[in-house]
Amino acid sequence: MLSAAGGTHTVRRGDTLGAIAKKYGTSISALKSANGLNSDTIIVGQKLTLTGSAAAAIHVVAKGESLSTIARKYGTSVRSIKSENDLKSDLIKVGQRLKIPGKSKVSDPGIHIVRKGETLSLIAQTYGTRVNTIKEANNLRSDRINVGQKLNIPSGGSSSIIADGSSLLAPVIAATNRLRVDSSRWRYIVCHHSAIEAGNAEAYGRAHKRRGMENGLAYHFVIGNGRDSGDGEIEIGPRWKKQLQGGHVRSDKVNESGIGICIVGNLQDHRPSTKQRQAINELIGFLKDGYSRSNAEVTVHKLVDKNHTVCPGKYFPYDDLKHFA
Repeated sequence: MLSAAGGTHTVRRGDTLGAIAKKYGTSISALKSANGLNSDTIIVGQKLTLTGSAAAAIHVVAKGESLSTIARKYGTSVRSIKSENDLKSDLIKVGQRLKIPGKSKVSDPGIHIVRKGETLSLIAQTYGTRVNTIKEANNLRSDRINVGQKLNIPSGGSSSIIADGSSLLAPVIAATNRLRVDSSRWRYIVCHHSAIEAGNAEAYGRAHKRRGMENGLAYHFVIGNGRDSGDGEIEIGPRWKKQLQGGHVRSDKVNESGIGICIVGNLQDHRPSTKQRQAINELIGFLKDGYSRSNAEVTVHKLVDKNHTVCPGKYFPYDDLKHFA
């Protein structure tokens, strides 16, 4: 139930300023002032700017709702809602009023806002520049950066992401918003490599079916290398869309409660591409932020099935995972 919202309201048949003001928890005079209205007359299709008390959205918790479902509804994150409302846990009650943070603005050109799991090295690779160049542009004395920090990115680099950093993750967000995800179920996020250069989610799915896997593709997500799918493209497997257990490790316990992510390529021979590394960091951050347990363990195949595999290879960016501990 929405009792207030920011942004704009498009007038519908039957709307009055009084009804709109009541809906968004503001006043008629505030709406008139914000929109330069000299009378109470409004027209169907007219867009009204919502300001003042209407600028902060308030959601009243209904029966059966969780922070995860509310975050998906408003296109925000569990972490953002908890921060906005000073919540120490994910526990909410029916009737509780929650402030919903506004959508993040697209950062200015040349500005990068640090996200969870990012390092200066990863950001430099993403923008085609060097760590020292970013440090000099931002007067940084060390490589330490904080989530939410704004970094000036010197011109000349070629960014692989759009300004809000969502290009690789956007399809995952859109697909997940249509799902009912029980975050309490997912206790592990397990990283793999394919160990071959060819293939994509569809090809691996066919191969896994031939090996007797009823649900096909063993992983929940596959990150392409630019050969049979886009470089850094995150393909969403049927197991995530249907919220099914994985088939990516020997351990039944981890398959039942573990999300599998596979990077296409043999990382025993070479490093992942910059976009692949960006994609897996963004994906893990997204999954950790409301779509798995808050203490979900981010790990790799060889640590789950010890002495049975070298997956995901010696060139996998293991240090990146420390940011998700």
